[in-house]
Amino acid sequence: MIKLKRAYQPATGDDGARFLVERLWPRGVRKTRLKLDGWLKDVAPSADLRKWFSHDPKKWAEFRQRYFTELRAHRAAWRPLLAAARRGRVTFVYAAHDAARNGAVALKAFLDRRL
Repeated sequence: MIKLKRAYQPATGDDGARFLVERLWPRGVRKTRLKLDGWLKDVAPSADLRKWFSHDPKKWAEFRQRYFTELRAHRAAWRPLLAAARRGRVTFVYAAHDAARNGAVALKAFLDRRL
C-alpha cells in the first residue's frame, strides 16, 4: 500500500517506510525533523520536466505521460519503492503545494499499476 504525505506534515506510526520522492530538499524543513527511510532523488521527475510542468494544472496530463516515459527508462530508480510497497505500507513524502497534481501522485499511480 502506498500513501502520500507532504513533507510539512508530521510522521505518524501508520506511515510505514517513508521515502522522500523529490529531487530537491523541501524548503524550510530540517533534515533531522523529516523522518525518512530514504531519499530517492532519481525517481523524481527530471529537472527539465519539473521546470516545464511548473505545477500548471493545464499541463498535468502531458506531465504524467512524460514522467511515465522517464520512469519506464529508469527502472532501477523505482524498483526499491515497488519492493517496499509489496512488503508493507510505504509513504511517499513530497513538498508540492498541490496535493492532487504533483510528482508523488503520478509516481503512486505508476507504481499502483504494478502492485
